[in-house]
Amino acid sequence: MSHSGTPAPVEGLYIQHQSWLRDWLRRKTGCPFDAADLTHDTYLKVLVREDDTRSLREPRAYLTTIAHGLMVNLFRRRDIERAYLDSLASLEEAAAPSPERRALALEALIEIDRLLDGLPPKVRKAFLLAQLEGLRHAEIAGRMQVSVSSVRQYLARAMQHCLAAW
Repeated sequence: MSHSGTPAPVEGLYIQHQSWLRDWLRRKTGCPFDAADLTHDTYLKVLVREDDTRSLREPRAYLTTIAHGLMVNLFRRRDIERAYLDSLASLEEAAAPSPERRALALEALIEIDRLLDGLPPKVRKAFLLAQLEGLRHAEIAGRMQVSVSSVRQYLARAMQHCLAAW
């Protein structure tokens, strides 16, 4: 509450739209627990942004834009985790990492995904071909059907992006 006794802008937004947003997220995710978590995270993001919510013309569009981004991130994290756990399942038990190492590796994979998500598709593809498959510039150029100089530019841009993020 503000000093005047009227709800603060974010509080008013919460009071008016929280249950609607939670229901919308429940329909999208199929899970009431995910919906509750994402609703919470959406309002947390609104608070952190410090936008003036009093002047919003379409508060539900504003909230769904934030919530949708958070939901996409949740699904991406789960996809990464599922792929990682699938790859671990093929290992012999003696070679499997400890739970602590698994958690650290998963955290690193999610961070790498977040970092690479900021790159244009061609730059990301060239970077992954170089880093994961160990392809040389000419091989990448052939696979992507671009020039070797384009590959060099893509890789330089990817490295700059990665260094800037650290």
